Amino acid sequence: MKFKRMVNVVGAHVAGERNDVITGGVLDVPGQTMFDKMKYLETKGDDLRKLILQEPRGTVTQCVNLVLPSNHPEADAGFVIMESEFYPPMSGSNTICTVTVLLETGMIPMVEPVTHLALEAPGGLVRVEAECRDGKVLSVKFSNVPCFVIGLDKMIEVPGLGTLKVDAAYGGMMYVLADAQALGFGILPDEAADLVTVGEQIKAAAAEQLPAVHPEQPEIHTINQTLFAGPVRDDPLGKRARNGVIVSPGRMDRSPCGTGTSARLAVMHARGQIKVGEKLIHESILSTEFVGEIAETLTVGGIPGIRPTIKGQAFLTGFHQYVLDPNDPFPTGYTLSDTWRKNK
Repeated sequence: MKFKRMVNVVGAHVAGERNDVITGGVLDVPGQTMFDKMKYLETKGDDLRKLILQEPRGTVTQCVNLVLPSNHPEADAGFVIMESEFYPPMSGSNTICTVTVLLETGMIPMVEPVTHLALEAPGGLVRVEAECRDGKVLSVKFSNVPCFVIGLDKMIEVPGLGTLKVDAAYGGMMYVLADAQALGFGILPDEAADLVTVGEQIKAAAAEQLPAVHPEQPEIHTINQTLFAGPVRDDPLGKRARNGVIVSPGRMDRSPCGTGTSARLAVMHARGQIKVGEKLIHESILSTEFVGEIAETLTVGGIPGIRPTIKGQAFLTGFHQYVLDPNDPFPTGYTLSDTWRKNK
């Protein structure tokens, strides 16, 4: 039988978050940089994201990464991150899954006990250190793009909640950070639906009331994620805290979220709550963990910032071959508001 399209995907998850990786079926995408390629897909090639992520092939809790050749002289490869509704410039959990797939499938040679490589994400170059043994990636530690605080103790008006004090920061995506305890949340599994409802309300208000533009890349703008921050407590390794990130169109990130952890590290550093070289063990709603650390301080377009590292472990879950029958009535899938919360 002749198919209109065939795409090979390796399934993977990190800390419970499903971030699959496209390894075949797409030769390349126009553009000089990964940011260019991301914008091309977003504006002219969005059928690929819809085919893989929307029903009947995909699910709302799924992300997918497209591995592509990179023109960056220091990069071993590049990748574009696709979420349910959004092309983020960076994602920590997707980085960890992509690195694990590239090494465990042999697309990039694995060196034991440690493989060093660099990937070009749309947000910039990401340097990676992967601990490996017996053909398995035991952990991935990556240096994130520069992160910075947008504002501390900002007041926003949220319908149904009233006046709320929040922070805002860039960790590879634009975040609004809310105090989970003050809102009555312990970031527990049975709170997931309520966290999503409240988180989407906060995000909508923050996106409207808190201007957020990357000082070096103005096409990265507008707050698009809510992070519920649990209390920070001491830990033998440094600091420990719980958190929950809400991903559009309205669901919980199952992992501790790499860019969310990075945004929180930027806020904590600005408040004097954590030092360079001190670790933050960040817990998810599933009690899975990432280890975050501030590697250095720097400036981003004249704004004080940090470069964090994030460490976690991913696991391969399967090998998939998605196909498109030329007569399929849903070539780009569909969404229904019972699961996707809003239709586009």
